Amino acid sequence: METYTIGQAARLLGVSVDTARRWADADRFPTRREGNRRIVDGPALASFCVEAAQDGDGGGEASYTSARNAFPGIVTGIRLGEVSAQVEVQAGPHRVVSLLTREAVEELGLEVGMRATARVKSTSVHIDRG
Repeated sequence: METYTIGQAARLLGVSVDTARRWADADRFPTRREGNRRIVDGPALASFCVEAAQDGDGGGEASYTSARNAFPGIVTGIRLGEVSAQVEVQAGPHRVVSLLTREAVEELGLEVGMRATARVKSTSVHIDRG
């Protein structure tokens, strides 16, 4: 059986580790201890993921993000493929292009001309001298 640490579970749920811990402490999904780590069994996490998705936003809490690099702008282009999509957002002088699934574009209801925020979160940023 697949198991996950609380950190891995948080990433899969799209929430912070603190939120995942609070949910586990509130018995929203079961965890157990292995040494100093909290472990979630895969089937239990899968069930909770389905419930959280049906609730709309992961349990009714407000949606927040830790991403600091937010580029509010307007959708200027959408290219839909069979499975993937390319979305362009013009955020002030910045053109941000994102590759994501077609399903995500459809679920978000993205259309050219609507407001959107591109969020960039990366573990590595490279800068070349111009």
